[in-house]
Amino acid sequence: MSEPSVNVSSPRSRSALDTRTVTCLGMLCAVAYVVMYISKTLLAPIRFGGFLTLDMKDTIIAISGFLFGPIHAFAVSVVTSLIEMVTHSETGPVGLLMNVLSSCAFVCPAAWLYQKRRHSLSGAVQGLALGVVSQVLVMLLWNYLVTPLYQHIPRDVVAGMLLPVFLPFNLIKSVLNSAFTLVLYKPVVTALRKANLAPESRSGDAASTRGGVILLCAVVAASAILLSLVLTDVI
Repeated sequence: MSEPSVNVSSPRSRSALDTRTVTCLGMLCAVAYVVMYISKTLLAPIRFGGFLTLDMKDTIIAISGFLFGPIHAFAVSVVTSLIEMVTHSETGPVGLLMNVLSSCAFVCPAAWLYQKRRHSLSGAVQGLALGVVSQVLVMLLWNYLVTPLYQHIPRDVVAGMLLPVFLPFNLIKSVLNSAFTLVLYKPVVTALRKANLAPESRSGDAASTRGGVILLCAVVAASAILLSLVLTDVI
């Protein structure tokens, strides 16, 4: 996955690149939604805990993160999950929150480390491995905190489901998305570049790194606040 760096300096070049970026991200949002719909339809009989269905849209979101960075991947996740909420999901804003958090817990660390490793294959593998660990740990905590609020399952029952249900579900989902990302990244990006929708290279910059750190801090802060509310029996 090693790619040469490209320096875009003129205002006209930057404007063209920004237009291409928005167009490409819009297309990736559409593809992610289609992948979500197809995977949830085909895999509907495979349910963990009676309500968790495998969803492969994180593959497309990861490709957007590898191509443009973690903040752009966050944007694709939000847009795709919003469309899913109003067209397909029955869990409303809480389901939207869990969707975005799950995708970002997997994709953003992977995209951040991929950029740090200068778009190398080893960086992609290491980043996806980090994403798997991040998604499993983050979703164990947030499933414990939030699942009772929208699935109306007592928290002590949810606690008993963490290891036998939520852990294997998120592990299987993240490993599958990692494998699909490694297989599909090159052909998808090559097709986008042939269509002149993606730049030849997109190296991580300081602004993207800062944005990723801010996003991480926001998730940690929200987790701490929500955990405090649970421990004090507020929710």
